[in-house]
Parts: sequence; structure tokens; C-alpha cells
Amino acid sequence: MEKYTQGMYPVIRKQTLAREIYDYTVYCPEIAQAAVCGQFVDIAAKGHLLRRPISLCGIDREKGTIRIVFEVRGEGTAEIARINEGDMIDIIAPLGGHGFDLLDKSRKAVAVGGGIGVPPLVPIAQHYGKNITVISGFRSAGAVILQDDFTSAGAETILCTDDGTAGRKGFVTDALAELLEREKPDIIYACGPMVMMKRVAEAAQAHDVRCQVSLEERMGCGVGACLVCACRIKLDGGERYAHVCKDGPVFDSREVIFQ
Repeated sequence: MEKYTQGMYPVIRKQTLAREIYDYTVYCPEIAQAAVCGQFVDIAAKGHLLRRPISLCGIDREKGTIRIVFEVRGEGTAEIARINEGDMIDIIAPLGGHGFDLLDKSRKAVAVGGGIGVPPLVPIAQHYGKNITVISGFRSAGAVILQDDFTSAGAETILCTDDGTAGRKGFVTDALAELLEREKPDIIYACGPMVMMKRVAEAAQAHDVRCQVSLEERMGCGVGACLVCACRIKLDGGERYAHVCKDGPVFDSREVIFQ
């Protein structure tokens, strides 16, 4: 695992992207220098013992900043959402022993995201540019986020919503299946609900395409000490438990035993 840092850092930009979804840019040069695509941060919420893990949505080494996008899902994230521009935020980062493997920019990639699993795909899109197709899915038009980031990176975008109020109606896995019938990418990346990633992994295996998935589990410490975030993986013909914070959060989809 890369060396991580704990400190208080200034929030230099705050935006609201959708209802209860917030976008922070934080100035923390040492974290930005060390972080890689697919890692996460652990943020302290005032009045709560456990930190909240949030995926990195952007890393700018030149400006010394990181970007995080998160949804309010409980009291802890609601407390973090009260932090404003100019306030300090308590962060441990970068965390995650294994991020996304980025191939040469000339290779063809597909990224599939669902809901709040979409933000970690932004740095991937920025890496591949015109050579990536980003398929993202949301409940409805009001929940859609980050499409401008993907298009400004040069990516082809396919937007899906459950109710058809934006983009095409249906699941991201249907859009992926159609794409795989037309072309074979070099790699697929996925982050989102477990059932979505399971189906993406199955499609990738059926078409013999390498696939990486970013898992989300409840975490106590974020550094591999508390052993809360266990997940089952296949190894050497058997099974073992890995820990999302230390061994992941990114895994080869063929290794993961989806629950």
C-alpha cells in the first residue's frame, strides 16, 4: 500500500451536483502527489467515531488538489455535507492497496457505472479520452451527474435511466451487451451496485474481455486493521477472504465471488 497521510485540508470549491450529491475540491498537495486512479479517502464526520470512505473523482498533481463526489446516505455523510468552501476537512488518504490498471491511452476501454459508483470513472475517462465509452446509469434525470466531465474528456457517453427521463430507458448492462456485440474493447472498468457489477463481469467473461471492478464495503478503519470490509475471492483454485480497503478496492472481476 502507498503511504497515506492524515491531516486537515482546505475545501477550495464546493458544488451541489444533484439532490443530496456534493462535489468538493480539496487542496492537499502530498495526497494528490501520491494518489492513483481508483483509490479512496477516509473523511472524519464531526460527532461520529468512524470515518466515511469516499472514492477519488479527480487527482490534479499540478494544482495539488483532489476531487471527491459523494451522496448523503446517513448522519455521517450529512455532517460532511455541511462543510463549506474555506472550511477544513479531516482526511486520511490515499487509501486502497490496488487502484485501476490504466493501459496505454491508445487502447480501447469501456467504463460502466451506476449511481454514486460513477465518480471514480472520471479519471479513467480523462486518461483514455476518445478511446473510451462511458456507460452510466441513474434512477432518473434528477440524479444524473458528471456527464459534462465525460464529454469534455472526449469520451463517448451512453446515458441510461431507470425511468427513461434522460438518455435511454433501461439498464447499463443492456447497453454494454449491445456494445460488446459490435466491438471488443481491451478492458472494461465497473463501479456501482453489486448486482450491476456481477452482470458486467459475466458479460466481460462471455466476450473474453479483461474486467476490473471497484468494490464498496462498510469500512471501520480504511487501512486494513479492523477487518470489517471482507470480501470473498478466488485464489489458486480455492477461496479466501480479502479486504477491500487493503487488497482493493479494485479487483479483477474473475477473482470476485459476487454475493
